[in-house]
Amino acid sequence: MAAVLAVCSVNVNGIRAAHRRGGIDWLARGGGHDVVLLQEVRASTPQLQEATAGLGEFHVAHAEATAAGRSGVAILSRTPVRDVRETLAEPFAGSGRWVEATVDTELGPVRMVSVYVHTGEADSPRQDEKYAFLEAMTERMAELADAGVPTLVAGDLNIAHTARDIRNAKGNVGKAGYLPAEQEYLSRWTADGCWVDLGRAHAGDVDGPYTWWTWRGQAFDRDVGWRIDYAFATADLAQRLAAVEVGRAPSYAERWSDHAPVTVRFS
Repeated sequence: MAAVLAVCSVNVNGIRAAHRRGGIDWLARGGGHDVVLLQEVRASTPQLQEATAGLGEFHVAHAEATAAGRSGVAILSRTPVRDVRETLAEPFAGSGRWVEATVDTELGPVRMVSVYVHTGEADSPRQDEKYAFLEAMTERMAELADAGVPTLVAGDLNIAHTARDIRNAKGNVGKAGYLPAEQEYLSRWTADGCWVDLGRAHAGDVDGPYTWWTWRGQAFDRDVGWRIDYAFATADLAQRLAAVEVGRAPSYAERWSDHAPVTVRFS
């Protein structure tokens, strides 16, 4: 059965830099995305619209960070966006880490969320802030699940959920991104079946597929990566899943972000 809804999520590491490196061309060739979810936009809304002009006409919901050149998340949709919410909770207003909107699709209305969870540092105030954000995210995801509207929450969570999601698990024990307290949040979201990790559901019990590799050294060439970019769907939407594709660049030279795009297709 042909897919009727295609959603691509990617941390662009700055939309203008991604444009210069060929990221917008990649997205334009990427298979007719109905919705594109962006993280770390790091630009104003006019700059975002200018950088993505090559994608054609999209309606935009953009949660811009108050601090220039930081964070920023966006939803680009072929159909109009409505009921836009640009923050997760009051303590995180202006952080540019959460945006949600409803879009009309061939499956009916779908609530779309683009989220960026910042990197932490074990035993630091920055890690405490990460936990506070994850707690607020957990509360909001419960509200979204109870709302009864099919919902997709996708983005860069900066957490490897299990050893299957990180190539060098032993070397990262005790480090932010691979802490049990972080992983517990992802386990809670999926424990009762209200939310489904689409990447893992599609790939099965295998290593990866990874979505992030440092720019340094031979990590990309040796596939020493992390799966930290996720798409979670409410159970009703997850039942329509047709495919999950990780757009890993063919070579180091062709990378336009240190993250690979994750595309989910529903039929």
